[in-house]
Amino acid sequence: MSLETAWGLRERPSKGPKPGLSLERIVDAGIAVAAAEGIGAVSMGRVAKALGVSTMSLYRYVSARDELYVLMQDAATGAPPEMPAGITGWRARLEWWARAQREVFRRNLWLVRVPVTSPPASPHALEWMEQGLAALDGSGLDEGRKISVLMLVGGFVRNEVALMADLDAAMRAGGQGPDEAMRRYVRTVDALTSTAPERFPALRRTLAAGIFDAADTEDTEFEFGLGRVLDGVAVLVEDR
Repeated sequence: MSLETAWGLRERPSKGPKPGLSLERIVDAGIAVAAAEGIGAVSMGRVAKALGVSTMSLYRYVSARDELYVLMQDAATGAPPEMPAGITGWRARLEWWARAQREVFRRNLWLVRVPVTSPPASPHALEWMEQGLAALDGSGLDEGRKISVLMLVGGFVRNEVALMADLDAAMRAGGQGPDEAMRRYVRTVDALTSTAPERFPALRRTLAAGIFDAADTEDTEFEFGLGRVLDGVAVLVEDR
């Protein structure tokens, strides 16, 4: 039912229970609630309250919260931006695709909290898949391997954004900036491991080297991880 709605294959009510109520307004309200309060706050009742209508009035447009999730995801994700013509080669194209996805998630952090219950099938999700598969043209990989690569790269992007969002939320809750949070972490780990350095020789060496003295930027960790993932894909391409 949710995919039929997303693809425009389900007949919508000709008249809403309240003038001006529409599927688009319901989806936009759901996105606004998710952005402000998190995906866990999104319910039919909460969205109805935001719109100033009764909960039952929403069911003329959306059958359930899970359907609303699908429509919210599709609307917030949007169609992928057009890849610049100057980007050539499977690796450069896939890098661009991964960074574009990351930007979408960073603008809508609640997206990484929506449970994944099925393979992508909404309109914009399939457009992103199409672009990712097309990026691998010329790699020599068969279609099955291309899908596996997209799952690997897309999973890395989603996990990286979720981790950064968690760390950022924790720092904000503690009223700390990244560097201050790292200094506190170093002091804590140093104190805990100094009493038994023989148990943590590698960690002690890392602390002594000052690796944790300042926080890396989000981009630094993302680019390092993406590069190593694509190095692995390159080995797969070479060994095809």
